[in-house]
Amino acid sequence: MAHPGRQPYNHIMRSRRSLSDAFDRLPAAIRAGVWMTTAGASFTGMMAIARILAPEIHVFEISLFRGLFGFFFLIPYVARVRGRAFRTANQRLMAARGVVAFGTQMCLFSAATLIPLADIAAINFTRPIFATIAAILILHETSLGRRWWAIAVGFAGAMIVVRPGFADINVGVAFVFGAVVQQSANAVLMRYLAYSDPPDTIALYQTVYVVLWSLIPTLFVWTTPGWEHLAWFTAIGLLGTITQRALARAYVAAEASLVVALDFLRLPVSALIGFVVFGQVPAIWVWLGGGVIVVSTILLTRRESRPAAPRGGG
Repeated sequence: MAHPGRQPYNHIMRSRRSLSDAFDRLPAAIRAGVWMTTAGASFTGMMAIARILAPEIHVFEISLFRGLFGFFFLIPYVARVRGRAFRTANQRLMAARGVVAFGTQMCLFSAATLIPLADIAAINFTRPIFATIAAILILHETSLGRRWWAIAVGFAGAMIVVRPGFADINVGVAFVFGAVVQQSANAVLMRYLAYSDPPDTIALYQTVYVVLWSLIPTLFVWTTPGWEHLAWFTAIGLLGTITQRALARAYVAAEASLVVALDFLRLPVSALIGFVVFGQVPAIWVWLGGGVIVVSTILLTRRESRPAAPRGGG
């Protein structure tokens, strides 16, 4: 006979399984869109915290603690699967992705101290151009006309967003474009790893390698953090972990070029977080460009969700 105290727990677990099964039955493009929206929200929150901390803590140290606290939130996964958490046949690719992830963080955290977050998000939308080309040339993914159309429209929307601020070019813009190139390489590596490794293992190894690459430079710029800093580090570690786990699941759900195109969903999320946290009211150009991007993303998702037409006459 089941213990009465376990009945609510069993009911919760059955409900979670039902929701998970229902989600898994959704079209790949919709599942990828949900994961990318989650990743965009958590990533934007992480950038906002980095912007708050940067005047007092060097970006190397922010990266180090982001990895350390991120690993803390992966401990339940490690405990659940034990030795299998670190089991991979792609150690070199994991290490390479760690280098790329560390370089990306350095570029983005540095850019956050030099230019507005909205500019970073908008310039970051050039990434699908590089990532789609990389996915087609390296992963040999199919190049559908509707994808190029959606990416072109989304890129045009991003240009509408940044048009008023493009007169003042500084080093921060170069940092963001450096991050874009590295993120494109990361997309290809993620897709390769997703063929054989679980999403949580991919996120775990990125966290481990980012900590390793951050440790040495941090020793030269160390600032002893206070309790308030530790609270922010905890938050940034949690958001960073959510970002990586959501991204990994998005790349499992759909092809790299489609996943990167869906990253346009980050713009309205970034605008909302910017308003709530910093009181930033986006200019009309942000909403106009964001509308173009959202429309292109919705059209892409709807087209990708349609079942393929049957071939042949019989």
